[in-house]
Amino acid sequence: MKVTVIVGSKSDLEVAEKVRARLDAFHVPCEVHVASAHRNPDKVDRLVRDPETDVFVAMAGLSAALPGVVAARTLKPVIGVPLHRGLGLDSLLSVVQMPGDPGRRGRPRFGRERRVARDRDPGPQVPRARGRPREVPRRVARGAARGPGELVVNDPAAFVDEAVLRLREEVPERTIVAASGGIDSTVAALLAHRALGERARAIFVDTGLLRAGEVEQVRRFFAASHLPHEVVPAADAFFTALAEVTDPEEKRRRIGAAFVRVFEAEADRFHCDRLVQGTIAPDWIESGGALRDTIKTHHNVGGIPSDMRLKLVEPLRDLYKDEVRAVARFLGIPESERQPFPGPGLAVRVTGPVTRERVERVRVANAIVEEEVERAVAAHEMGRPWQYFAVLLPVRTVGVTGDNRVHGEAVSVRIVESIDAMTATAMAVPRPVLSRISERITRALAGKVVRVLYDITDKPPATIEWE
Repeated sequence: MKVTVIVGSKSDLEVAEKVRARLDAFHVPCEVHVASAHRNPDKVDRLVRDPETDVFVAMAGLSAALPGVVAARTLKPVIGVPLHRGLGLDSLLSVVQMPGDPGRRGRPRFGRERRVARDRDPGPQVPRARGRPREVPRRVARGAARGPGELVVNDPAAFVDEAVLRLREEVPERTIVAASGGIDSTVAALLAHRALGERARAIFVDTGLLRAGEVEQVRRFFAASHLPHEVVPAADAFFTALAEVTDPEEKRRRIGAAFVRVFEAEADRFHCDRLVQGTIAPDWIESGGALRDTIKTHHNVGGIPSDMRLKLVEPLRDLYKDEVRAVARFLGIPESERQPFPGPGLAVRVTGPVTRERVERVRVANAIVEEEVERAVAAHEMGRPWQYFAVLLPVRTVGVTGDNRVHGEAVSVRIVESIDAMTATAMAVPRPVLSRISERITRALAGKVVRVLYDITDKPPATIEWE
């Protein structure tokens, strides 16, 4: 039996040598290597392909991706050791992966198990389920469940302390923060404000692609979170960038580029060269790159133009949505459980051409879905979903208004349950709720939308958003 220990930093070698010493006492061959998942991915690949290794031990900080990356490249046992201040070899050894543990679709098991989308290995293929890479448990310093379905960061206070120190190292002077009003960017903005004070400025861009009342809601949300911010109107720039674009990937790329140009202009005003944004693990996993398939390009990852002048700072890069919410609760952010809203806004809920008129239609439909779902949840007709929204489809369909035959568009309603957005299940919504949604949408958009559909597809094979 041979054990290979991989540490993410030379500073962790002291603990790694303790592992070697203990294994030597049992006459178990052991090698120790330094390889960062982000800085030396090729070296990690080479180490994981060693045919003589029977067990891998991956040692890294609480928020590091190394153990999950190692597990993504092998079916052999992987043990993740969290290293943070007083934590070391004597801290909890959390098993990332054991052989024969089948990939699961739908909800993950609770406890310390997490799921991460597998990087596709160009060597022996990891078994796939329904067209997506196999997903295996990830238990690297992530917390135990505190209630049914609630997975949390093991120690939000320690994570915040670590993130603040890291931000101070990565931002020597000033920075702007991309703040959309969502939980991810708000947590990133509050961490930056805690770390840098007045040297960080949150920028909220009004793209013209937001939900009904979103700008004022975000203003109130930031005020309640005690977050200094600025609102930048930029609708014209975004609609110009999206003119005549129908391809979903191209939409996301153009939206990402439009955001960057706005942020570059704001950075010039603030005299800085850094951009803090709330990128989380599903963003870069689904955007592909290196050995991973592209599921969909996230505007804040694959949509970033290569000539961007700003340096990115991503304090939440290795967290999943449920973990971000745990940090949000610790920071006292109100509405920390509010549903996710895509950074590209309603542009990815208007399939086909993006025009002001079509965006307004989906804005109306989306508001109705949100109102009716929240009303049904309050009345205990259904549980609270993870996400619920409307999508405008690029089809013309026949309808009837009075005695007249009309051609209008169709809307699809999407309501899903999930834990971290990596997988999701279409919710079994009571028929009366769906009927109210359909009736209100077709009345509010009479002659423009004549058909309402309900999407019953899980993730996988579908993504949560349509584009």
